[in-house]
Amino acid sequence: MSTALLAESTAFKAPGPSDFEPPPFFTLAGVEVNKPIVIVLLSAVIVAAFFYAASRRIAAGQGMVPGKLQYAGESAYGFVRNSIALETIGKDGLRFVPVLATLFFFIAVNNMFGIIPPFQLPGTSKIAIPLGLALIVWVIYNWLGIQRMGFVGYFKAMMFPPGIPWPVYIILAPIELLSNVIVRPVTLCLRLTLNMFAGHLVLVLFVLGGEYLLLEYGGVVGVLAGSVSILASIVVTFFELFIQLLQAYVFTLLAALYIGGALVDEH
Repeated sequence: MSTALLAESTAFKAPGPSDFEPPPFFTLAGVEVNKPIVIVLLSAVIVAAFFYAASRRIAAGQGMVPGKLQYAGESAYGFVRNSIALETIGKDGLRFVPVLATLFFFIAVNNMFGIIPPFQLPGTSKIAIPLGLALIVWVIYNWLGIQRMGFVGYFKAMMFPPGIPWPVYIILAPIELLSNVIVRPVTLCLRLTLNMFAGHLVLVLFVLGGEYLLLEYGGVVGVLAGSVSILASIVVTFFELFIQLLQAYVFTLLAALYIGGALVDEH
């Protein structure tokens, strides 16, 4: 019995969904404050503090010759303005740059917490965060469309695009309605959540697997396989960083596409 218990205690425990449910640090007014909540709050503070510090000299009228921080802030903001807003929406996209930039950098920082010790958990791996961001985008592009064409006109243009034989509308109209009202926010949410969930799970597997092979399994096989696993985790970490930034870009790009679609007569 003791041998069986010992074997069970030293057996490798594969990472799973429970790794995304850290225990709460404390409870405040009936709300459990855990690691994901702290990460989301820190992400908001970091983004706000960075752009405040980067624009402080401009607000004070001293930004004619930008310093390093101001240059970094302008470059970051310019990337979203030029590569996402203007490329996707056109000149009308300039008024949406603040929203798009906020989305991009908030998501990017949340994602990068997945490889930053001691947090090592992307805030966006919790579905509530991407869902909330997707709903914000959903409200914006639908509101813009309704504001431009009216409630009936907006959904008419969405469901009944001109130049199509009327029998096709029987199939096309519900598909277009479902796509714009439900599929878009759901795919925005799930794409980000699942990418961060899967990437973090793979990274944890390499790290914990390497640690187990080195410390518990032992022997030549354990040392060699564990060393390979630890080295692979370093490679996976850099790859995960690329995916984290890419997913922030994809989410923001799709948001810009949806907003741009609401600004034209035909979607």
